[in-house]
Amino acid sequence: MLEYVLRRLWHMVWTLLLVSVLIFWVVNLPPGDYLSNQIAQLRASGEASSIAKAEFLMRQYGLDQPLWKQYLIWMGFWPGPNGFSGILQGDLGWSFELDAPVADIVGEALWMTISLNLFAILFVYLVALPLGTVAAVKANSAIDYIATFIGYIGLATPNFLLALILYHKGAHWLGLPVGGLVSKELANEPLTFEKIRDIATHMIVPIIVIGTSGMAAMVRRLRANLLDELAKPYVVTAYAKGLRPAAAIVKYPLRMALNPFVADIGNMLPSLVSGSVLVSLVMGLQTIGPILLGALRSQDYFLSGFILLFISALTLVGMLISDLLLAALDPRIRFSGRNA
Repeated sequence: MLEYVLRRLWHMVWTLLLVSVLIFWVVNLPPGDYLSNQIAQLRASGEASSIAKAEFLMRQYGLDQPLWKQYLIWMGFWPGPNGFSGILQGDLGWSFELDAPVADIVGEALWMTISLNLFAILFVYLVALPLGTVAAVKANSAIDYIATFIGYIGLATPNFLLALILYHKGAHWLGLPVGGLVSKELANEPLTFEKIRDIATHMIVPIIVIGTSGMAAMVRRLRANLLDELAKPYVVTAYAKGLRPAAAIVKYPLRMALNPFVADIGNMLPSLVSGSVLVSLVMGLQTIGPILLGALRSQDYFLSGFILLFISALTLVGMLISDLLLAALDPRIRFSGRNA
């Protein structure tokens, strides 16, 4: 297994390298960039000092170099004006629009984003697994109809619409803080137990909003998969041999029905990150979604490039985790191949 993990990590490095080339090319597809556009505007207005600063930043980050060399400097494979200083060396670049280092801008937002979406995934599984299982076992019963109704409502309600409703009515209905991920008076304070508790309280409503559609889809799919497994001969045989109903369901058919959902872990986390941009805008969440949207709109390619690269890395890590969990869940899956 260790050999498999090391081999996958090696493949992930090369995959991420190829993805970084694609990301850099895509973010540079629109003509110009933030600095060159700003210089053109400043020259039209005649602001000499601001033009000098913008031109200095272009030279400082190698934006006056050919595109292939810009990429190598950005990644840290080629010495720039400051030597080897790129992503590999921990220098994430400079946000020209926000006039601050990228690391300072995304630092807290990254942890907020990861925490929020990990808890959203936990919410999806904790609600969907028991609800979908009971709906399949008690098919065509009252609880099955309730689960079906919840699934239809969750799938039919867009996340941003649910966010709008709870943003205006959530505090009254749920008695919870709505909007943002931390209270204003604690926003600039160091991380203490009080601040962690405040963040956890603010996360409850966004977790419900972000996780509802995924939970509803999982309930429907799990019910269908489990119904199919329960009709197979090995389940009938297990009952005939006197295996307790709970053990007969959990030990075999439920494990088989869960395979697609475990495989989806690799895509779920990055899809939640990218799919919650509108929710973050509506609810004022301090995540990387609105930052990425603003960076792409202003062609701030150091900022947008790093966020896209981070989401890609998140996808690769999620896929590795899902493969390891699949092997633990399904004894038919082996790392070493057919002849091992």
